[in-house]
Amino acid sequence: MSPPPPRSLTPFAWLSIAAAIITIALKTLAWRMTGSVGLLSDALESLVNLAAAVTTLVMLTLAARPPDEEHAYGHGKAEYFSSAVEGMLILVAAGGIVWTAAGRFMHPRPLEQIGVGLAVSVAASLVNLGVARVLLRVGTRERSIALEADGHHLMTDVWTSAGVLVGIAAVGLTGWQRLDPLVAIAVALNILWTGVRLVRRSALGLLDTGLATAERRALDDVLARHAGDRVQFHAVRTRQAGSRRFVSMHVLVPGAWSVQRGHALLEEIERDVRVAIPSVTVTTHLEPIEESVSFEDQELDRAAPPARDPRRGR
Repeated sequence: MSPPPPRSLTPFAWLSIAAAIITIALKTLAWRMTGSVGLLSDALESLVNLAAAVTTLVMLTLAARPPDEEHAYGHGKAEYFSSAVEGMLILVAAGGIVWTAAGRFMHPRPLEQIGVGLAVSVAASLVNLGVARVLLRVGTRERSIALEADGHHLMTDVWTSAGVLVGIAAVGLTGWQRLDPLVAIAVALNILWTGVRLVRRSALGLLDTGLATAERRALDDVLARHAGDRVQFHAVRTRQAGSRRFVSMHVLVPGAWSVQRGHALLEEIERDVRVAIPSVTVTTHLEPIEESVSFEDQELDRAAPPARDPRRGR
């Protein structure tokens, strides 16, 4: 019986797009009401949210495509492109915020309709908070780095908005207009760090990073249950691509074992690994434990055999 097809995650990307459009409208309205450069920075980040959500939709659609002749391991790595693009957009937005805030710091001006502007911005933040919690929950459950990245970005937007609101409230209480651009610069530094982390995580994924510590520990536990004097393992390698995990290993058993017995052991090991690590593809290779040649392929590239002597015909 074939496993059920993976659940489509694109509806959650559409949810993120809708949230971005709503928050852009609300935050732009709040900026127009108050003239706050902090709220302007918040609105600019929401534009980044929209671009990131659209990219997430495209990449989730691509990642869901089944394996084909040119992509035998599927298209799961497309999710890393989504989070990388999102991270780079955040870096660009941070630069734009700093530029705008620096100008306002040099030439401050009073804010207007602070109460109404704050109320509108709070409404936008609540929209982002609700959607972010959904994306993080689904992204963690479905092991989708694209949804997780989008969810973390929206949560950063929530905290950013909170900082901006504090800055505007402080201006209203103290009358010191330069507090607004100072908070905007702090916002830019915060989202700059978020962008750097997203780009780094995406780069690690594209570089075939191994399983996370908890998953690797679960794999080691499975192998420990099967290992003994007559069964050993080497060349155990892991990597992850989006929501998929890949494990390969060489299993050494007595050469006197029948093919049937060796195959039965491999089936048991692969089944146990799939139970311990969801969404994993396991590849095993059987070798005789007594043969020295079985220990020559532990590295990624197997050692080349010695050159033949043409004078000896071999």
